[in-house]
Amino acid sequence: MANELRYGDRIYLQNLYGGDGGYLDTNGGASGPGAMYAVSTATVSNRDGLSGTWEIVSGSCQAAGAPVRSGDIIYLRNLFQNNGGYLDTNGGATSVQQSGGGLYDVSTAWGKDRDGNSSRWQIFDVTSSPQDGLVRLNDTVQLWSTYNNRGGFLETNQPSSATGARFDVDTNAYSNRGNSNTAFWKVLPAT
Repeated sequence: MANELRYGDRIYLQNLYGGDGGYLDTNGGASGPGAMYAVSTATVSNRDGLSGTWEIVSGSCQAAGAPVRSGDIIYLRNLFQNNGGYLDTNGGATSVQQSGGGLYDVSTAWGKDRDGNSSRWQIFDVTSSPQDGLVRLNDTVQLWSTYNNRGGFLETNQPSSATGARFDVDTNAYSNRGNSNTAFWKVLPAT
């Protein structure tokens, strides 16, 4: 089928908190070891050129063009200025985020696996049709960080103070904190 997500595809990830929690985005510098850019959500997918565009890269040597399956290990490479780094857990969540299950801060890193498997994410499809295990464009997914075998679910948590940003992004121990869809992301084709 034409709408299957494939390795090498460029996508936007729209958070579903409150129906639209913004688009996963690199925004400003990050201070963690090996970090490139801070990560938050933005109100638009193209806030600063390709800052909200992510390339799906296999974490298990699948070839470009192979379909992405629910449960696969992936990397997300940001395309800001042609090299925005890899989505990465780096440092602890803020104390406010930790009070609601927050585990790690999220930024981008210069390379894959900055600290062990800190840039590896397991993708789980929440909704797809047909139900054949493949991830498709417009599906809702959750992303689990495999860092230290318990990196948490990628989520939005607290308003962001970055210019043009909406919410801070961290990882959380809960798959649906507060039943508010903070850890649900819609996979959209990048245009």
